[in-house]
Amino acid sequence: MKYIVAGHEAVTHADFAELALGTPLELWLGVDGESDEERAARLDAARDILSDPQFSDLPDDLIRLAARVVEENPDLFNVVPLVRPIRRRTARKGVAA
Repeated sequence: MKYIVAGHEAVTHADFAELALGTPLELWLGVDGESDEERAARLDAARDILSDPQFSDLPDDLIRLAARVVEENPDLFNVVPLVRPIRRRTARKGVAA
C-alpha cells in the first residue's frame, strides 16, 4: 500500500511522519552526536515553529501520530514486567542499648 501525503510518497515510517507533520523528525528528536550548541539551536528553531500560528495544532498532531503508531504496532511496545527481587531481612542479634 502506498502512502501519499500532500502529493509526496512516503516510503518509510519516518517519511510518513515527516510529511504528515511538515517538519523533519530530527528537529524534534535530535541526532546522535549533536553538540550542546547544535541542540540549543535545534530547540530554538522548534520553539519558533511552535509559536507560529500555522503550526498551532502541531502538538496535537504529534500526539495523534504517536497514538496511531502505538495502536498499529503494538509489538514495538511489548513491555514485560520485571520481577522484583525478594527482600530478605537478616535477623539482628543482640539488644539495643
